[in-house]
Amino acid sequence: MTTAAKMPLWQPSAERIDDSNMTRFIRFINERFALTLTSYPELHDFSVQRTHDFWRSVWEFCGIRATGDLDPVVDDASRMPGAQWFSGVKLNFAQNLLRFNDERIALVARDETSDRTSWTFFQLNRDVAALAGYLRAQGLQPGDRVAAFMPNIGETVIAMLAATSIGAVFSSCSPDFGTSGVLDRFGQIEPKVLICSDGYRYGGKVLSSLDKMRAVLAKLPSVTCVILVGYLTENPDLSALSANADLSVVSASADSSVAPSVILYSDALKFAPAQAAQFYAAPFAHPLYIMYSSGTTGVPKCIVHSSGGTLIQHLKELVLHTDVKREDHVFYYTTCGWMMWNWMVSTLAVGATLVLFDGSPTHPTPDALWDLVESEKISVFGTSAKWISASEKAGIKPMLSHKLAALRTLLSTGSPLSDDSFEYVYRDVKQRVLLASISGGTDIVSCFALGNPMLPVYRGELQCRGLGMKVEVLDDDGKPVLGQKGELACTRAFPSMPIRFWNDANGAKYQSAYFEKFPNIWCHGDHAEITEHGGVIIYGRSDATLNPGGVRIGTAEIYRQVEKLDEVLECLAVGQEWQDDVRVILFVRLRDALVLDQDLTQKIKATIRADTTPRHVPAKVIQVPELPRTRSGKITELAVRNVIHRLPVQNTDALANPESLAHFADLAALRS
Repeated sequence: MTTAAKMPLWQPSAERIDDSNMTRFIRFINERFALTLTSYPELHDFSVQRTHDFWRSVWEFCGIRATGDLDPVVDDASRMPGAQWFSGVKLNFAQNLLRFNDERIALVARDETSDRTSWTFFQLNRDVAALAGYLRAQGLQPGDRVAAFMPNIGETVIAMLAATSIGAVFSSCSPDFGTSGVLDRFGQIEPKVLICSDGYRYGGKVLSSLDKMRAVLAKLPSVTCVILVGYLTENPDLSALSANADLSVVSASADSSVAPSVILYSDALKFAPAQAAQFYAAPFAHPLYIMYSSGTTGVPKCIVHSSGGTLIQHLKELVLHTDVKREDHVFYYTTCGWMMWNWMVSTLAVGATLVLFDGSPTHPTPDALWDLVESEKISVFGTSAKWISASEKAGIKPMLSHKLAALRTLLSTGSPLSDDSFEYVYRDVKQRVLLASISGGTDIVSCFALGNPMLPVYRGELQCRGLGMKVEVLDDDGKPVLGQKGELACTRAFPSMPIRFWNDANGAKYQSAYFEKFPNIWCHGDHAEITEHGGVIIYGRSDATLNPGGVRIGTAEIYRQVEKLDEVLECLAVGQEWQDDVRVILFVRLRDALVLDQDLTQKIKATIRADTTPRHVPAKVIQVPELPRTRSGKITELAVRNVIHRLPVQNTDALANPESLAHFADLAALRS
């Protein structure tokens, strides 16, 4: 690497460093423990060496509301999984997000039509209390599941806060999921309450969700209460949901002691409009969210995250690493099916204004999100690496076309941000902006590597490893390495580790997911490197998970749809690195004498699109005579992925038919 290549693209000013929450936290630590820390590396060393002191300090610095004794902070941080955190406290997640109750704007919801709805913190508290009162009247108890099939709108946030204020467990997915995708997720967790909208907007299209929800409800017998949000129209037809699902329709005037089947959200708020806020005090490890793995090896795994672990980890990342303050306007382009939704909603605990957006990021023009950043005076803007790349390729130069005076931090995640995109941001977006590429995952509902207002930005690098996270890159023998590629791992416990997987009584699925490669070490499945700057480079997934546009997709979700077709005997999907992103390639083995033509290709793509999401649809469908298998009969995606990228295939002796790999080598179809 040349000297020029090591030069930072951005350096924080002395004023920004001094004004940052991170600097204030260092002062807090120094005063409390009579230390003289002066740099981030020193602070990070403190955070992983003095686990008890660090996490208790985060708790107090961020003002987490709870009752009980903060000691012991953790019983044994060297034990993974199984470490117990803050076992002497009780708290409520929603109460901490609703700590402000004034007339400052809490939520702003925007969509493709330019409609704008807002809630003050007072209004947010009021609506959450009212909806929670209604849910209690329907018999919702702590530990019951509330599922949301919703666009990214204010009502979704209110539903989450209402459910979790009671101690219920919240789970969501976005409305572009097909029926099978919804049932693969919600069918496992058996929700008692389902909250859905009448539809959503995307790319100028108005898309109804009612038929899909009717089909879902027919196969979710656990649901006793449905709340329908009128998003496309103020008064959607409730009978469209109840017709084929044997549900009754009620109104706000109905007896609230009788559990209704389906009701309008607006009517549900009228049941208890003056309801005082009530918050269930739960143990730190009480379940908060159920999120879903990508489904690589079957139906998605249901990952259960704790109230306390999620809260303290999010506040650490938002307050310290992202430097969010009350005066900020925070926006992340996400759906309710991505963990970044859960992450950004926690900014409410800081008292910042949270801006939501439902729709396509390129409608009606490719610079639609830049328009939003300007009009809402966004100071912290988060998006995907793919969108930044697309913005550059569309020739958009916000530095010339938009007024971005408020913007001070630009977050990118979902996939590695290319060197060209780093250059683009500082050349064509804004010179005085902190570009923070961050990386973590649904598995931890947070990040392993993040931004930092104290540190410079180098092209291609995530600025630092997160505080309290003993993140290391391991070689094939499990030894930590610097300046070399290896497996991204975490070698000590942290509060936002999942408390369990749903329906995993003996913990076998959990153990297999993260600790099988190296005992007692969390292996995340990313191929990474720790640089001389202490930064992190992510090279992509080290497992078979697909990652187009930063959205993790499990191959099994695709297989389940394609293999419904009579023409297809079996299939295999891999991600091909392509134009600073990843595109999905699907290989199919057809019945004898069948040839893949345009009609069958379109049929395969339509089948995938109908029951999953548009991102699951492969860029290429290619016919092959044989798929490689292990000796136990499992098809092996990793071997194929290596072949198409001209990388060596390890341990071909493990394959029953290694000669089959020749079918995937040097394919002309993959060069365009």
